[in-house]
Amino acid sequence: MARIITDFLDEIVTICPDKTAFQEPERKISFSDLRKQSQAIAQGLIKSDLLKKPVAIYIDRSISCILAMLGVAYSGNFYTVLDTEMPLSRVEKILDTLQPEAFLTVRENAEQIAQVAGETQVFFLEDLVMQGVDEELIADAGRKILPTDILYVLFTSGSTGDPKGVVTPHESVIRYIEAVTKDYDITANDSSVLQAPLYFVMAVVEIFSPLCVGCTTHIVPKMYYAFPAYIMKYIEEHKITMLYWVPSALSLIVRMKAFGLADISSVKKVIFGGEVMQIPPLKAWMEELPEATFINAYGPTESTDGTTYYKVDREFADNDRLPIGIPFSNIGVLVLDENNQAVSEPGKQGELCIYGPSIAYGYYRRQDLTDAVFVQNPVNTCYPEKIYRTGDLVEFNQYGEMEFAGRKDFQIKHMGHRIELGEIEANAASVSGVEENACFYDNEKQRIIMYYSGEIDRKALKTHLKALVPEYMVPEKIRQMEELPHNLHGKIDRRTLKEQMKEL
Repeated sequence: MARIITDFLDEIVTICPDKTAFQEPERKISFSDLRKQSQAIAQGLIKSDLLKKPVAIYIDRSISCILAMLGVAYSGNFYTVLDTEMPLSRVEKILDTLQPEAFLTVRENAEQIAQVAGETQVFFLEDLVMQGVDEELIADAGRKILPTDILYVLFTSGSTGDPKGVVTPHESVIRYIEAVTKDYDITANDSSVLQAPLYFVMAVVEIFSPLCVGCTTHIVPKMYYAFPAYIMKYIEEHKITMLYWVPSALSLIVRMKAFGLADISSVKKVIFGGEVMQIPPLKAWMEELPEATFINAYGPTESTDGTTYYKVDREFADNDRLPIGIPFSNIGVLVLDENNQAVSEPGKQGELCIYGPSIAYGYYRRQDLTDAVFVQNPVNTCYPEKIYRTGDLVEFNQYGEMEFAGRKDFQIKHMGHRIELGEIEANAASVSGVEENACFYDNEKQRIIMYYSGEIDRKALKTHLKALVPEYMVPEKIRQMEELPHNLHGKIDRRTLKEQMKEL
C-alpha cells in the first residue's frame, strides 16, 4: 500500500495514543494530541483551497513548529521551515525562490511576518488549533496526496552563499526513516534530545522517528548547549537514551570538561554527522560511555539526511580517518573515478554517488543546478536511472567500508602535490592542545592557511605538524583563535573564516 508521512502518525496513535511524542522543558504533547492539533491546522489550509502548494513556516524550534509541519503534510501541501533568527535579507532570498502561497506562524512573530508576507495569507497556529476537526475533510484531502508528492523544500547554502531548496517527497522520507530506525535500532523505548535546528536536515530523524516507532524527542532551548551543565543534567533527569548531534556539539562537551557534571549513563546510542568527527573527542565520549554504541552518520540533504553509517567497532589512532561505513539498507551508492568508472578496490578513490528511493527530486526552481548533479547513471546505459553526484571523495578500506577523503572542491594542488585539506585537519586534531581547526587554500598567494583554537601555541603546533605530515602539507600561515566561529547548525563556520583569510 502506498503511504504518506502522516500514515506513520495515524498508525502510532492506535498503538500508544497517550505516550509523549515531543517534550520541552515546560510542555509536552502526546501522539493523540499531536494528531488532533496537526489535523486542525491542516483543516485551515484545506478550507482555503490550498493543495500541493508551498507553505512557509515561521516558528522557532518548538513543538508548535512540529505541529505546523505535520499540519501542512496532512493538508496535502509542502512546507519550508524558516529560521526565525536569520536576517530578513536571507529570508527574502528564500521567499523569492519559494514564492509561498501561505505563511504559518504564531502571534509573537506577527511583526516579523508582516515585513515579508506582503499580500500572502498568514495563518496563526493559535487560531487554527482551536477548531474542531472534520475527520471526513481530512480523509478526503488525504486521498489526494500521493507518496511522490513533495513533503518539504529544505534550503541550504550553495557555493555562492545563495540558498537553494532541496525538494524531498513523502516516499523519500518514509524509506529513509524506515531504514534508519532499523539500522540504528531505534525503538519505542528510546528518547533523544534534539540538537539540530528544525530547518536542518539532521532533524529529520528526530522529527519523524517518533511517528514511526513511538519513541520520544525532547526539544530544549539552544541555551542548554551553550552551558553544558544544563544539557548534561537534562540528559540525566530525563534518562535520555540517544544523542544525534553534530561533532562540534560533542566536542564542546569534551572541551568544557562537562562529563562529571551529571550521570549520563542512560545514553546507549551516540550518533554524529554533518561534519567530520575527529578521533580525540570521540575517544573521550567512548571512555565516558563504554557500553554505548557510537555511529558515524554520513549523508547530504539531497539524500534525505543519511546515506551511509559506521558503527564504531575498533580502536583508531588520533590522526586516523573514521569510516563512513556502509549504505543504509535501502540506499544505493556508487563510487565513480575520473573516467566515470565504478571503483570498489581498497585504496581507490572516487566521487560518491547516491541512487534509490531516498534521493531528492532536485532544487526548487533551479533546473540548472539540478541538471548539474542529478544525472543519469553513467554506468547504466540500458534505462533511465537518476543518481546524485555528491562532490564528496571516498575510498574503500581493507574492511570494505568507505572512508570520507574530502570534497572535490577541498582537494588542492600545492607545490606539485595533490592534497586533501581534511587530512591536514585530521592530523592537527590529533595534537594535544588543539580543540578545533580548519584549513583553507589561498589560491592567490598559493599557501595553506589554518585556523585553530586551543592552548598550544602556533610554533609548537607547527613543530608537531612537521612530524605528522610532509613539509608541503604544513600550513604556511597558522592563526590561533580563542574560539572558532560556528554557524546556526553548530558546524564550524567556514564561510566566515574564508572571508577573514583575505586579511591575512
